[in-house]
Amino acid sequence: MKRFLTFCMLFLAMHTLSYAQLVYTPLSGDLLFQDLDCGPYCESIEKVTKGVDGADFSHMGILVMKEGQPYVYEAVSKGVTSTPLQDFLLRNLDEKGNPKVMVGRLKSAYHSLIPKALQQAELLLGNAYDEIYIDGDDAYYCSELVYEIFKRANQGKALFALSPMTYTDPDTQQTFPIWEAYFAERGMKVPEGVPGINPGAISRSHYLEIIHRYYQSAALGR
Repeated sequence: MKRFLTFCMLFLAMHTLSYAQLVYTPLSGDLLFQDLDCGPYCESIEKVTKGVDGADFSHMGILVMKEGQPYVYEAVSKGVTSTPLQDFLLRNLDEKGNPKVMVGRLKSAYHSLIPKALQQAELLLGNAYDEIYIDGDDAYYCSELVYEIFKRANQGKALFALSPMTYTDPDTQQTFPIWEAYFAERGMKVPEGVPGINPGAISRSHYLEIIHRYYQSAALGR
């Protein structure tokens, strides 16, 4: 009996440790990378941009703790907003019920930028969503918001690098039809090659480390 009780206690301790390893403790400034599965738009984004470890990301936000509760500052169709973390996580789940989210955290040398970046995000709450994905106005798409607030926090010097954006299907070398129609509705040409940024690129930044995976991406196996 004594040996059996010892085994049970050991098993419980191992189970508790395993569970603790799965728990994410939110910290202000954490970057949340999300695979949204929003149809052709997200599929086209993911096809031309790859995240850390080959993961597919089509959305992101930055976490802030308010009165002990976690929220995510993010740019969505209704504009720059603050979303409870739980709502953000439940937006899209894999077949096992796990949020399709990975969490990145700035390396310690850059932690001093976080309070200033979050102050800038707070100032931008309510700004419009950037429907044309071009930098330099008062509207923001998800990764542009993160890029901009850290640039402001870093005295105007970009922390994350812009690169030419593409709307071209690598398989056909033609513009994705969904994007041709999207920009035609707005009376403009597809802004191929215009500098921009995406969640995948930020997730691969050497300024970050991935500290939690709610799910395993298809590239890593499930």
